[in-house]
Amino acid sequence: MLSGCVPWPEELAREYRRKGYWKDQSIPQLFGALAAAEPDRLAVVDGERRVTLGELWRQSGRLAAHFHRLGLRSRQRVVFQLPNSADFLAAFFALTRIGVIPVMALPPHRETEITHYVLSAEASALFVPDRIKDFDFRAMAGAVRGKTATLKTVFVLGGARPGHDEISLQDLLAREPDPADVAAVEAIVLDPSDVALMLLSGGTTALPKLIPRTHNDYAYNLTQAARTAGLGPDTAMLMVLPMAHNYNLGCPGIFGALAAGGRIVIAPRGDCETVFTLVEKERVTVIPAAVPLVVNWLNDPALDRFDFSSLKVVQNGGARLSPELRDRLRKRLRCQLQEIYGTAEGLLNFTRLDDDDDRILHSSGAPMCDDDEIKVLDDEGREVADGEPGELVVRGPYTIRGYYNAPQINARAFTEDGFYRMGDIVRKRGRYVSAEGRKNDLINRGGEKISIDEVENLMLKHPAVHAVALVAMPDPVFGERACAFVTLKPGAGITFKELTSFLLDQQIAKFKLPERLEILPEFPVSGAGKIMRRTLREMIEVKLNSERA
Repeated sequence: MLSGCVPWPEELAREYRRKGYWKDQSIPQLFGALAAAEPDRLAVVDGERRVTLGELWRQSGRLAAHFHRLGLRSRQRVVFQLPNSADFLAAFFALTRIGVIPVMALPPHRETEITHYVLSAEASALFVPDRIKDFDFRAMAGAVRGKTATLKTVFVLGGARPGHDEISLQDLLAREPDPADVAAVEAIVLDPSDVALMLLSGGTTALPKLIPRTHNDYAYNLTQAARTAGLGPDTAMLMVLPMAHNYNLGCPGIFGALAAGGRIVIAPRGDCETVFTLVEKERVTVIPAAVPLVVNWLNDPALDRFDFSSLKVVQNGGARLSPELRDRLRKRLRCQLQEIYGTAEGLLNFTRLDDDDDRILHSSGAPMCDDDEIKVLDDEGREVADGEPGELVVRGPYTIRGYYNAPQINARAFTEDGFYRMGDIVRKRGRYVSAEGRKNDLINRGGEKISIDEVENLMLKHPAVHAVALVAMPDPVFGERACAFVTLKPGAGITFKELTSFLLDQQIAKFKLPERLEILPEFPVSGAGKIMRRTLREMIEVKLNSERA
């Protein structure tokens, strides 16, 4: 396994193989076999493009040969920040075919985050689009390259800038590769126990940690998730959320849908008009969604104009959907709701499609694997009785044993016997769990996790700010938004616009920005001198209720 990664104990690895969870088949072997068996099967609908599985695999082979010629090699890491598209899949498969490890960044990430990923992974290449709306990712890539020693190559989906040492993926796709490079790629033998990709943690440290997922564990992750979600050859999955996010990538996501014999339909936007026009036109059967999308669709009167009779399941992930919204969704869209609760580190819980109403409306699901070992612990590490709240911990055939190159963090994040501490407070009843919130402070804005440490550290750089506390305030659409409580230095002042402009200048993703500013003369503190964040959350909730009244 790649140096810096923590392997499963050998006795557990043997058991996972014996039970058929690990098939010692790499992700490229899995999808290459599917492409060989069904080359003419429609795989991706991307605007006017309709790409078969065979075409997708040929495109990935062409890119793999070019990448190999350009010096990319097995076990090298690259930061992969491409938007939803058929080319996303071709480039991803190309990298895994030559053993290169993509670090899955998201389109909203900016210079601060991307630099952190490049440095943490010692990445040799960066994959970006040319532009999305008014943001030029190529300029950002140039800035990142100037701050990092290992980053040598920038690949651009779209137009590369002349004179900036960038390589266009479209140019590579248009050129026949050298036969020697094709032969070199075909000769590569991958170790299924090695790392296939790296995901990003959603934890409470200042910036995300890197999650190494092996071919064996992630192939099981995506295929078992597809079985649990009821996907099959008739599946037409609408992809509106970022495909690079674990939920949409392989839980079951795009990979699960393709592995089950289905197809992907890419939506350029998440508004009701765009989404349900595609549902009607492409006879979509399943949509992986999130709380803000569900709220907006249910509240849009235009919904009734569309034929969504093909829709069988709407999945919800990232943040818990309230029982009221689950019930409304089932009645309004006349389909089943499937709650998916899990972590990029591994464990996935699903409500089953044939569960009773109580579980579908109120629970967060049950683990998808019989060998997902789950416990609920109190603050002293003792298991609590069923129905009592505590922290969920887990180990199993697709839950990692440690973060990449992070021994000190691993010592805190994992128990001595290898259980991963999820940091979530849950109640367990049998194998079903109900998630109730985070053990540590983390703002969950409609599934996007905002680290308070990261944003607070940046706010403290402002010359007017004396102290800051970022807390979650309730929101009917996103569940939570960020509110910044600030105390000021003597004689200083700051407006909300000044604060957000300052933070944007620090090159952070827009979804991390506070969406309200409250200035206090001093913070409420505990006897130990700690800021009483619960008091601040109560203050802003009372204020919001008063304003609504």
